[in-house]
Amino acid sequence: MSILPMMILVSMLVVVGAGIAFFWAVEHDQFEDLKSPGFLPLMDDPVDDAAPGGGEADAGSADGESGRHGTRASR
Repeated sequence: MSILPMMILVSMLVVVGAGIAFFWAVEHDQFEDLKSPGFLPLMDDPVDDAAPGGGEADAGSADGESGRHGTRASR
């Protein structure tokens, strides 16, 4: 039964920590825009016309490496 007071103390510290984290987030406008982050995965990345290598990013290089998985082609 000696663990009970320690568990109560730990749970109270967790609640106080969660309260501090919540009020910090509210104070620093973390809940200002709730709709935009949901659309971010659906948006396409901007097209970069000057891609290094002169080709597509997933195309393999001249030494047989695959751009997508980073493995070498079997020879």
